[in-house]
Amino acid sequence: MLIQLTINDFAIVKALDIELSSGMTTITGETGAGKSIAIDALSLCLGARADSSMVRVGGKRADICATFSIKNNNSALKYLQKAELDNENECILRRSISAEGRSKGYINGRSVPVSQLKEIGQYLLNIHGQHAHQGLLDSSKQLSLLDQYANHHKLVAQVEISHQNHQCFSKELKILLSIQQQAAAKIQLLEYQVEELDQFDLQVGEFEQIEHDHQRLSNSETLQYQCNLLLDQLSDDNEHNLEQALNSALVTLDELLTHDQSMSSISEMLQGALIQVQESSSELRHYNDNIEQNPQQLAELDQRLSKAMQLARKHHVEANVLPQRHLEIRTELASLSDNDDRIIQLQAQLEDTKQQYVADAVLLSDSRQKHAKKLDKLISQSMRRLGMEHGVFQISVQQQNNQHVSIHGIDLVEFKVTANPGQPLEPLHKVVSGGELSRISLAISVITANKVATPTLIFDEVDVGISGQTAATVGKMLRELGKSTQILCVTHLPQVAGCGHQQMQVVKKTDGKTTHTTMTPLLKQQRVVELARLLGGDKISQHTLANAQELLMAN
Repeated sequence: MLIQLTINDFAIVKALDIELSSGMTTITGETGAGKSIAIDALSLCLGARADSSMVRVGGKRADICATFSIKNNNSALKYLQKAELDNENECILRRSISAEGRSKGYINGRSVPVSQLKEIGQYLLNIHGQHAHQGLLDSSKQLSLLDQYANHHKLVAQVEISHQNHQCFSKELKILLSIQQQAAAKIQLLEYQVEELDQFDLQVGEFEQIEHDHQRLSNSETLQYQCNLLLDQLSDDNEHNLEQALNSALVTLDELLTHDQSMSSISEMLQGALIQVQESSSELRHYNDNIEQNPQQLAELDQRLSKAMQLARKHHVEANVLPQRHLEIRTELASLSDNDDRIIQLQAQLEDTKQQYVADAVLLSDSRQKHAKKLDKLISQSMRRLGMEHGVFQISVQQQNNQHVSIHGIDLVEFKVTANPGQPLEPLHKVVSGGELSRISLAISVITANKVATPTLIFDEVDVGISGQTAATVGKMLRELGKSTQILCVTHLPQVAGCGHQQMQVVKKTDGKTTHTTMTPLLKQQRVVELARLLGGDKISQHTLANAQELLMAN
């Protein structure tokens, strides 16, 4: 509930500090006095757009502060706790606007973005402006009003979740189908490349071995010739060879050792060298004996080497990394082919989420139809109380084709009305005048107000276009509503103003140089005078005072 509003240097308000009570508070004043300024200021605290023209002429900064008691407002308490902005049982919203147009917002003394003022505002206060009835012509507004009245928060949330799940799978499926269509040609190319590389089947390290074997076979004659020369040098030449020379050296060294044993280490080294030469000769002879002249194998190696080089050029890689490229292409093909399995899976999931969405949407639709009938009766009764004697109101809830998937469900909701007997029900925008629409809007606002989560409702001259007994009825309806909800009502009708539990008067004053507006609570006798002014204008007679007294007495 709104308990205090402080305004400084806003529009034509220099300073205003008012305390508010529960029940119905009416706000009256002469035309042009600025009765709606407090509501405009509150709108800024709730995140409305601000500009420098809102700052009072001569002022440096407009400052508005609204204090709400949220002791029993669980939604507001949870929001503030989650945002780490809680302040026990109070919520203080403040908006500051500089003369240069810069704007700052605060919640419980902490600076916040304007968007957060809007978010918390939906749990604190709801404003019904004098042109709010125009919104009734919007089908989405009609649907929202029905859901608010029926308290469909959980059902609507479940439909939204089901819709999001369905849309998520639908979006992924569209993407994969598009990829599949675009990838068809690439898959065909990759399949050809994989088949070609599968047939060649070059293994890791094989290319290096092919190069080695090809080099050896293609030079086998040279290898044998050079090996024979080397064997001659090591051991086979009858006249001069290394083995023979080492043996001769050892014989000479043995003779020297008879004279000096200190040369024994030299003998050992020559013995080792002889052994190394003999082993080298043995291994070289074995290698030479196994050198083969194999033209057929050489031709096969040459062919495989050429094929490897050809495939490497085709894939723009070195021949030795061709096996790695083979694996990459195979992996890419498998990845594209996996999309087929995922598409099948998504199609099944899409169907499951569609069925879940339809089940949730039908549940919501059935509840809408049930509550629409209740609301039809209540609004029709209120229309008659508001002077539309033969008025009939009906909410049409038509289920659309199940192929229609909307975040709001499967219903097409339309408000229909007839104001005259014998006339068929027609869509709201076709059959009612501005005055009738205003009264229907008021009837709906009053009836649905108890279902709205916000504990404070403001009605800003919603009674325009009515008078007499209808005005009295409106006043009584709002007073009744004030028993359960805090009501602030800006009005020019004495019948409505007199129904308030308390009343405030807005007065505009000027000294010829500056103008400012004040808002003051009225005592009982002051209320009588103000109601008399509303009844009779500037000339207040004993008769109008008596009538004003009767208005207060009646409530």
